[in-house]
Amino acid sequence: MEKQFQLFLRLALSASYLSAVSDRFGYWGAPGTTGIAWGNWENFVNYTNSVVGFLPQQWGGFLAIAATVLEIILPVLLIVGYRLKYISMASGLLLLGFALAMTFSFGIKTPLDYSVFTAAVASFLLSTISPAYSIDNYLAKRRN
Repeated sequence: MEKQFQLFLRLALSASYLSAVSDRFGYWGAPGTTGIAWGNWENFVNYTNSVVGFLPQQWGGFLAIAATVLEIILPVLLIVGYRLKYISMASGLLLLGFALAMTFSFGIKTPLDYSVFTAAVASFLLSTISPAYSIDNYLAKRRN
């Protein structure tokens, strides 16, 4: 079952990242629609500025772009299972940074309510599990 759970964890983390990216580009619905966090890029940048309110405001746009790029690249690599140990660690670091920024800006309750620490730890744990159903697994078999 370990192999199936590892794949499920990769898919669950990836779906969460890609859903958030889809929201900030309006694919889930317009701003103000029930269940929509941002609905457009401008709202996402404003939210990013509030999360990193302890930094100068001009950082918000850069961090919004950086987060979005990572939240597209990381899930694709998690899904296909390429360099899982490093990609999982990167995912954990991204989520931990987000959780800490949320904590500094909004207090501890917000990242706990959104399970950001849980997702970070899940990513870190994923980095310790042998890859299955992955490019890494395929490449390891070819080498042997």
